[in-house]
Amino acid sequence: MSLLTPSETVLVRLMGQMPRGPRREGLFALWLTTRVAQDVFLLPAPPERALRRRVAALDQRLSSLSLPAPLRRALATALAELKEPGRPGAALALQQLVAPAREVLGPEAAEAISRAARTAAQRLRDE
Repeated sequence: MSLLTPSETVLVRLMGQMPRGPRREGLFALWLTTRVAQDVFLLPAPPERALRRRVAALDQRLSSLSLPAPLRRALATALAELKEPGRPGAALALQQLVAPAREVLGPEAAEAISRAARTAAQRLRDE
């Protein structure tokens, strides 16, 4: 597991400011998904089996959260991308979360996810 990135730090700060409810759970879901997606890019890369387990655990944890509909659909798509082996799926999963995050949680959360997606895309290009 990695330390908090700047994007994750913003999401954690926003969670602390958000009142309880579906929007706060949405921020929590984004934070969890971002952690899993960004850990795909760790060096040395985690074993594929470990990543599959983390994605399965993420799927199970997200299923119990009360999420706004646009974010729930986007997270389902992101999970499908994360289940595909390889780093391109993780970068795509993050990119697909930007618009729903902006719609449901606001521009600051969307910017944090966008920053994480740009970082992931840059790491893909650097390979």
